[in-house]
Amino acid sequence: MKQSLCRSCGAAIEHTFVDLGMSPLANSYVKPEQRNRMEPFYPLHVYVCAKCWLVQLEQFTSPHDIFSDYAYFSSFSDSWLAHAKAYVEMIAARFNLNSCSKVVEIASNDGYLLQNFVARKIPVLGVEPAGNVAEVAKGKGINTKVAFFGEKTALDLKSEGWTADLIIGNNVLAHVPDLNDFVKGLKILLKPTGAVTMEFPHLLRLMDQNQFDTIYHEHFSYFSFLAVEQVFARHDLALFDVEELPTHGGSLRIYGRHSEDGSKPTTDRARELKAREVAGGFNRLSHYLTFGPQVEATKRKLLSFLIEARQEGKTIAGYGAPAKGNTLLNYCGVRTDLVAYTVDRSPHKQGHYLPGVRIPIYSPDQIKLTRPNYVLILPWNLRDEIMEQMAFVREWGGKFVVPIPEVKVYS
Repeated sequence: MKQSLCRSCGAAIEHTFVDLGMSPLANSYVKPEQRNRMEPFYPLHVYVCAKCWLVQLEQFTSPHDIFSDYAYFSSFSDSWLAHAKAYVEMIAARFNLNSCSKVVEIASNDGYLLQNFVARKIPVLGVEPAGNVAEVAKGKGINTKVAFFGEKTALDLKSEGWTADLIIGNNVLAHVPDLNDFVKGLKILLKPTGAVTMEFPHLLRLMDQNQFDTIYHEHFSYFSFLAVEQVFARHDLALFDVEELPTHGGSLRIYGRHSEDGSKPTTDRARELKAREVAGGFNRLSHYLTFGPQVEATKRKLLSFLIEARQEGKTIAGYGAPAKGNTLLNYCGVRTDLVAYTVDRSPHKQGHYLPGVRIPIYSPDQIKLTRPNYVLILPWNLRDEIMEQMAFVREWGGKFVVPIPEVKVYS
């Protein structure tokens, strides 16, 4: 068997972080006419590099297969829209962005973030690989190029005059199979005194909060600050600041600059987080090897709850059809015998079935019609928003169930 190599440093990788078995692509929702067809399953086996500490999946499918026709539209989450708007207000003030500035967002989705810069008359360019999603952004008047980002795309954009004062990447870095090509592109596209901000789930939070369901094939890498700093340094980009965010169960927003740019000194919070990760064992292999047994225990607890509820004659529906829910349900083997259906606000998912487990997806109105005893919240990072939207469930004595970090019932 061919030895797998780390996508960051190139060292041989052999240590298991967690093995979630075989799973379908988490965003490949099944259309009604596809119900009786096979779907491909791939290993969801996560490794850790003992040299640079990057936690990673092997690549089984191409980014083109995953992202060219994508079912995730950012604008269907109110809290995510608010997060994007607050970011634009903060970053425009911090770096004095104006009508003479240029902002590039990589994986710009449906324009949910860039629309806030457009409203401020700041020139923008979105780089979005999913043609169907990019069309929605273009319909909003947002300048969008359909492409995968890397060295070649960066060179093309630079030749077109699109070097950037600010490059943004929210929840894209983890989706990149060729990390070094991607970061090389950032180096090329960034103006000499420009800044890069990237947001991604923080491995420290993933481990602390048992967020194994955020692992799926679209996420090739899982970053600590220690690991991501090494990726950027390899291409003469330095991380000078970092914010810890509540989004997606706990994320980092890193700030990068050219290594030779002396105008942005390293902040105390960047130094503090690095020291905290070292103290927490993120530079020791033994720490990473504790995660697998913890995940197995969570699977047993969730299945025990669902089976006991069904034996008592209780009905269970899901809320949401996020990728993380598909990882959770497939790993635990939960199908319609335990969760009858799920609902989602996105019309792009309604009428489809969850990959693998084939649980049907309806509109949220279905919950009012069937009045389930329990609503299993799959996008647990939006727990409070969803419980507020669905408060009427309590009218018939229904309760909410959150599976992560461990099973908890809310009356």
